[in-house]
Parts: sequence; structure tokens; C-alpha cells
Amino acid sequence: MRYLHTMVRARDLDESLRFYCEGLGLEEVRRMESEKGRFTLVFLAAPEDVEAAGGWPAGGGMPAGLPCIELTYNWDPEEYAGGRNFGHLAYRVEDIYAACERLRSLGVTINRPPRDGHMAFVRSPDGIS
Repeated sequence: MRYLHTMVRARDLDESLRFYCEGLGLEEVRRMESEKGRFTLVFLAAPEDVEAAGGWPAGGGMPAGLPCIELTYNWDPEEYAGGRNFGHLAYRVEDIYAACERLRSLGVTINRPPRDGHMAFVRSPDGIS
């Protein structure tokens, strides 16, 4: 068994990409759009994880074991409830205080600021904390 990805439904794809890419520092590694299904899938990964996996395959397939977030954007408006029932996504960062400051400057809510230099909890645009 191998980890594939964590899927998060996004109400606003641009806002979610700003949070995950500009705020958290992830990069878009794959995008798929389905006219028939009326959805867009965007796969994001941490740059160091992409590098450790040897980059992204030329054929566009998913490299096994690359930790990814799959943002699912449904083109037709839907209301998503919950947020707290999700759990969390965990990433190691070089400087947690700088990461929180960067997120705060983007207007992101810091639910629990770093107290011990080891972890913080923030809220995504879709209410996931």
C-alpha cells in the first residue's frame, strides 16, 4: 500500500491556489479538467518532495509515493459544510514563524500560532483547519 494524495474540495480555486502555493509554498504539479464532469483537479506537492521523487514523469502520470494534495473544483456551485471533520495536512517547514507570518500577510487565519517552534494550525479558504 502506498500513499496517493489527500483530496480537498475547493469553493474558489484561485483563492485555494493562493493559500496552498503562495502561502504554504506548494507547487502545482498536474492539472486535469473534465468538460463532461464539469470539474477541475489540481495536484499540488511540496518542492522538496517533487525533487526527492526525481521530478514529475514526462508522461504526466502520478509518481508513486509523492505526497500530494488534490484540489477538486466543481464548476457548478456547491456548498461544503464541515471543515473540522477533515483532520489536518502536515508539512515540515524551514522556519515555522516565517511561514506563519507569510500566511498572516495573505490574510490567512492562524488558529494556533507556534508556541514551541514545532507546529501551528492555520485555516484554509475552505474552512479546513
